[in-house]
Amino acid sequence: MEQALLSGEEKREESWRSYQYLGRTSSSLRAPPYSSPAAGAGEEVSIEEIRSASALSSDRYYPPSIHGALVTSPEPDHPRIPQADQAIVFQGRYGEYQPGYSSKEVGREYLDEVEIRQLLIDHVGHRCCWGSQPARRWTISTIEDCNVYVGTLETFVEEREKIIEREPYLGEKVDGKDNGLEIAIWELDLRSEFPLLFVPQKEIRVKVPHSDIIEKCSDCEGRGQIACPTCNAGQERRTYKENQMSQCPACYGRGLIAHRDGSDTICTKCSGKGMLPCATCGSRGLVKCQACQGQGSLIARSIALIRWRTLSTRKVSATSGAASVPDEVFHRARGVQLCNIQAYQCTPAFFADSYLLNKFSSEVIASRFPVPPAARIISERHVISVVPVTRVTMSHRNRSFGFYIIGNSREVFIRDYPSKFCWGLCCCFEWLKV
Repeated sequence: MEQALLSGEEKREESWRSYQYLGRTSSSLRAPPYSSPAAGAGEEVSIEEIRSASALSSDRYYPPSIHGALVTSPEPDHPRIPQADQAIVFQGRYGEYQPGYSSKEVGREYLDEVEIRQLLIDHVGHRCCWGSQPARRWTISTIEDCNVYVGTLETFVEEREKIIEREPYLGEKVDGKDNGLEIAIWELDLRSEFPLLFVPQKEIRVKVPHSDIIEKCSDCEGRGQIACPTCNAGQERRTYKENQMSQCPACYGRGLIAHRDGSDTICTKCSGKGMLPCATCGSRGLVKCQACQGQGSLIARSIALIRWRTLSTRKVSATSGAASVPDEVFHRARGVQLCNIQAYQCTPAFFADSYLLNKFSSEVIASRFPVPPAARIISERHVISVVPVTRVTMSHRNRSFGFYIIGNSREVFIRDYPSKFCWGLCCCFEWLKV
């Protein structure tokens, strides 16, 4: 039996309905408290529920489970999010992962020739040695719309390291084992110091309670003094000599200063002795130990060095039309998010109508930045965005050049502009901010 073809409006409705099952096929999304009890039993999920699920993955929300293994504290009021819980934020309809992706599907307006030429003229106007004639006079021969997919995986980690710091003991109060057991660094309650999720980096130093220890200074072995490095430089350890003298540099040890008329006078520098005491220790043979400031004892404390940082992995999937543009240009361009997943450890996103986007998401997850052994994962965020790209070719007689208009901010990228008069010095001028 032949089935009647769907109309254009019915096709769009059918495609829109496919997103209603996105939460069921991508991950086990916990039903929010305001949803109906039967929402997790295989029934259709409304579009409003999918969009409201993104509230569980706010950029400033810490999953409560990250504190459970670190400190002993009562359970928070909000429900615990399991490790596998992920929220996919729907940002708009997307089509097949292929060239010729229409700009309407990513919420981008078409650019006409007037807008394209004006963007190029403005871009050329900021280059001191570029002529504006090609931008103004040459003919726009082709305009090609293509898209670039940018995938990021941000892993927010916390590193804790214990270091020992020593300083002279001046008789102050000691917080040692008599006051309690030393707390392990991963048991320190640092919730008041936690930064916002996915900040680039933050570092703090915290003294570990009950870790003070009084030690004998190893440099002077508790005496508070060490052998003079000037007059006892060649002596063995723990030995020194007193009354070490050095030759007077003014009279060369004679005690007299000779003059041209043949007369001699007593050297005023050494008072006629020809020898001088050590300028460092006064020929005592000992100087104050700088490590303990002459106290003979040090106080050693354990310091917890805590670092929070975001490890980022980025990948770009560009069509052949935009393959010549560096990846850095796409990373800073503004596009449209297709998915935004936040979880303790992200898994690949699921797109109901695009196998290649699923494969691209898996490649981004597989290239996860290695986590240091002394670090713990706090949260991860996986984002896939589509960056609209317009490739324009301009020609004049037998010459032509191409440029790109990238992102929603309409950044112009051009590599070989035909009218340059800088002889390769433009990069120097840009560096000098001229």
